[in-house]
Amino acid sequence: MEKNYTFEMMYEDLRNGYQIYYTYVKNRYLVFRTAKNCYTQKLISNNDKNPNPKSTMLTLKRLKEMFPFMEEIEYKAIDN
Repeated sequence: MEKNYTFEMMYEDLRNGYQIYYTYVKNRYLVFRTAKNCYTQKLISNNDKNPNPKSTMLTLKRLKEMFPFMEEIEYKAIDN
C-alpha cells in the first residue's frame, strides 16, 4: 500500500465495494461496508495474548479513530 494512503481514500474504497485487509494490534482483520455508516470487521488471524471477537460491527467514526494505527493495509474487489 502506498505511504500516502489516507482515510478518505479508504472510505471511498469501502463505498466502492472493496474489502480492506489490515493489521491492528497484532491481529489481521477484514472490513467491508454492509450498510450506510455500518461496516463489518472480521478477525482473520488471532493473537492468543490478545483475544478478540470473530466479527464486530463498526461505524465510520470508529474506523476513522482506528485508521492511524492500521498497518499493512490491502484492498481487493468483492467477487460476485
